[in-house]
Amino acid sequence: MKVVDMSQENMFIEQYCPINSEKISFTRQQGSDFAKQVADDFNPLHNTDAKRFCVPGDLLFSVIVAKSGLHKEMSFNFSGMVNDGVTLTFPNEIVNDFDVTDDKDKTYLSVEASGEKTHCASLINALTKAYVDFSGHTFPDILVKLMTQNNVMINPSRPMVMYQCMKISLDRLDITTLSLKLAKTSLTIDGKRGDAWLEFDLISEGEIVGHGKKHMLLSGLREYCQESVDAMVAQYQKSKITYHGK
Repeated sequence: MKVVDMSQENMFIEQYCPINSEKISFTRQQGSDFAKQVADDFNPLHNTDAKRFCVPGDLLFSVIVAKSGLHKEMSFNFSGMVNDGVTLTFPNEIVNDFDVTDDKDKTYLSVEASGEKTHCASLINALTKAYVDFSGHTFPDILVKLMTQNNVMINPSRPMVMYQCMKISLDRLDITTLSLKLAKTSLTIDGKRGDAWLEFDLISEGEIVGHGKKHMLLSGLREYCQESVDAMVAQYQKSKITYHGK
């Protein structure tokens, strides 16, 4: 496996958690700050006072590529919600696959990687910021449109949208800038469950250099109600305005 190393600048993710240790845990404040400041994500599960607080899955993804490098082909499969204080073992290097586990060997995230690898901080920072920004705007920007088209909605009183997996595929690694553009969306309904797929292109200097897709599980689906959806979106936007107005 060829390793490309083009830059030794700092990884921006280090502002939100230390990545120089094999075992890492996250505070509520770190998880909440990352969600709001990097992803612009105001999911109430990431609030510091949330009863069912959850560390953002995109923070785990960001730590992995910052520590172990970015491969041409990578997939991330989430299997558990990470609470604050849970200590996880992260890979310094991924040879084919790696399971991110806690001290009791419970797996929260499984990673597969293949192809060339780079530790170029410029590229990794650009990819991480572009993807996390895209991912953080899934609701309401993308999901509301999908729910409207399919005449379904999540439970307003207990909205459950679970991050299932994400895959990225890069054609080349000799780049230092990267942006992301949504390419295709779909929602498959099975009773009260919905599988949403968001496909995207990775672009560098006007050229498509890769692709990716994100899969989310929507549970507790019911018939679409515009008033309820409007209320959910309004509450979400209010949380954002309140935070930025501090």
